[in-house]
Amino acid sequence: MRGRYPSGPEYVEQLPGSAEAKRRLQVVLRTMSGAYRVQEACTLLGISRQRFEQLRTKVLRAALTELEPKPGGRPPAEPSVGAAVTALETKLAETERELRAARLREEIALVLPRASQPLADPGQPDGAEKKTAQRPRPRARPGWWQK
Repeated sequence: MRGRYPSGPEYVEQLPGSAEAKRRLQVVLRTMSGAYRVQEACTLLGISRQRFEQLRTKVLRAALTELEPKPGGRPPAEPSVGAAVTALETKLAETERELRAARLREEIALVLPRASQPLADPGQPDGAEKKTAQRPRPRARPGWWQK
């Protein structure tokens, strides 16, 4: 075989991370390569078999996620910025419409001040309000002269 010798779990030493995380990863990789048995790995790490299975599954899922195929080329620069700008422009246009409507209402209120007030009863002086509603008058009964 030509080329370099394959580096297995030893390659972990070259990666950034804490010494404890590197040691754990090396033990997981050595169990997968057959260098350690699961029970030996559990003893080295000081954890139960169930916890070891969780760690191994977590490592494999992370590796699998990173190895998923991705579209080639450079990712688009901030695609959400265009959407955010469009949303802000729409909100600005709506706010400007509301402002124009509020100004029109104000102008109408200044030009027609009495149009915005409720109509007063012609029998009452200005500002006086009725306290109770009027009862309907009883019908007049025919008198002796109307019979």
